[in-house]
Amino acid sequence: MNSSRSPSSNPPVEVTVLGSGDAFASGGRAQSGYVIEANGTQVLLEAGPGLLETLKRHGFNPARLDYVVISHLHGDHYGGIPFLMLEYLWESPLDHIVTIAGPRGLESRSWRLMKTMYPRSAIQRLKPRLRFKELAPGKSARLGPLKIDAIRSPHTSPDISLSLKLHLAGRSIAFSGDSGWNDDLVELAQGADLFLCECTYYESKHLTFHLNYPLIMENRDRFKVSRMVLTHLGREVLNHKSEIAIEMASDGLKIEL
Repeated sequence: MNSSRSPSSNPPVEVTVLGSGDAFASGGRAQSGYVIEANGTQVLLEAGPGLLETLKRHGFNPARLDYVVISHLHGDHYGGIPFLMLEYLWESPLDHIVTIAGPRGLESRSWRLMKTMYPRSAIQRLKPRLRFKELAPGKSARLGPLKIDAIRSPHTSPDISLSLKLHLAGRSIAFSGDSGWNDDLVELAQGADLFLCECTYYESKHLTFHLNYPLIMENRDRFKVSRMVLTHLGREVLNHKSEIAIEMASDGLKIEL
């Protein structure tokens, strides 16, 4: 915690890791998901396909979410949205608007995916309660008490993938999303209270659309952050677990900022 901040100046911010695994659920870890809580606000960052199971296993009520933030349109990061919609239709009707924010195309793909998976679902009942917000690289967005900065990550093309910095209750959480190396990520993470950084590979250094541990270690001192936690952990990284010198996320890990 920043020493200039008095203990009572801001409410605590708690981050719960729902899923720390990669797209292959390596090591039996759940796919991407994090809940950020502060002062009665709940933010879901990423929505892997096992979202409902991980939310409920860790004691979260899906109907209590206020905001959902998605970094990019790969299934292990947004494939849980149709299940969230299903929950809101049948199990946990919403009494407030949930805003779902992410890159261009998120809204159309989410509704299309829902119609593909549950073609007879009454999505018109949901639309008044779900609001989509596009996040654009190089710009900031304000969602109530939540401010989001976004840059483009070199992960997908032509689709846009984002690295993000979330500001809530006087704290900041940087999130690489899925990303190859880029110097803009160093600038985005600057000063963050927490940096959730993907680390998918260890030996496959030639795969430039994901980060690997040797490259992260080469640049570790450039990240001026209070706490750095590796996530989106792939098989190679888990096989080298004893050699990893940076804190690694685990499913269910709680981090208080």
